[in-house]
Order: sequence, then structure tokens, then C-alpha cells
Amino acid sequence: MVKTGRHRKIGVQVVWQTGCIILLAVIMGLLVNQIRPKGLPLVADWSPETRLILESGENIAISLEEAREGFLSKRGIFLDARSPELYERGHIRSARNLPWQAVEDHFDSVMADIPKDRLIIAYCDGEACALSKDLAIELLFRGYENVRVLINGWSVWQENQLPVAKGSHPGRL
Repeated sequence: MVKTGRHRKIGVQVVWQTGCIILLAVIMGLLVNQIRPKGLPLVADWSPETRLILESGENIAISLEEAREGFLSKRGIFLDARSPELYERGHIRSARNLPWQAVEDHFDSVMADIPKDRLIIAYCDGEACALSKDLAIELLFRGYENVRVLINGWSVWQENQLPVAKGSHPGRL
């Protein structure tokens, strides 16, 4: 079937109208974003480190070197925010397990002997893992003063061949 001039004209018109609708939608979206009280930034740093900056401006990320020093000096208490099953397969040696999904059930038993001013290092696994951040924010809310997050903690700790353990103790649920 040979397209006539009328069919071509309709095809061009459909493409033109579709383009106009898309352009109008983009403009409206940008406009609404600008007038929202907490509009989304058009350009932002989405790195794991910036996700650990609190509304107060405090950055709760801790470097591997600082976490290692906290471990060696025994100044730091490590909290594994992952599930008990993952914790038992492997964790930072001497870390306690306080899984974020069951924090209410186990908080008192895991945190009973930890002073509010002690360095606490929460970790989970994967750069996108938010369990440790959520746990850290909960600890800060409950009055713990020196809470930090080791980004991609379990993987980074293993990659650097730092001490690990398996099983359900210490910090057994």
C-alpha cells in the first residue's frame, strides 16, 4: 500500500503532537519540583557517603581505617544490622548482631551494657544497604552519642583481611 500525502501529513502531525505533550509534561514536572517546599535536586551527589549526612549536617560515615583502629583499640563496639542467618555465616569478630528488622525485640538485650558515649560502628553489606544507617539513626534517637556507619562494612572488612568470626556469639539473640 502506497502512503498518500494525507497519511504522511497525519503521521507528521501525530509525531509533532506527541513531542509537544512530552515537552509540556517535562516543563510541568520541573515547575512543580521548583515550587515544592522540598523539591528534588536536579543534580546531586548520590554516593554512599552523602547518604550518611544527617539533616543536622553531621556525617556519620566512618572510614575503614578509623573502624579498624576502633576494633584494635577495643574502643568501638560493632553492630551487625543484617539478619541472624547472615550474621551466623560470618561477621566482624566480636560484633554483636542487632538486626534492623527485629531491633525492638532485641534492643535491650544487645545494648544493655553499652554506655551512651561509647563508639558504636554499625555495618551491613553492600554500598546500597541502608540497614546500618537505619540502625545508626535509631541509636542516635535513643540517646547514643557516638554512632557511625561503616559503608559496605562486611565486604570491605573481609576484602582487607581483617578479623572475622562465624556462629551466633557474641551478641547472640
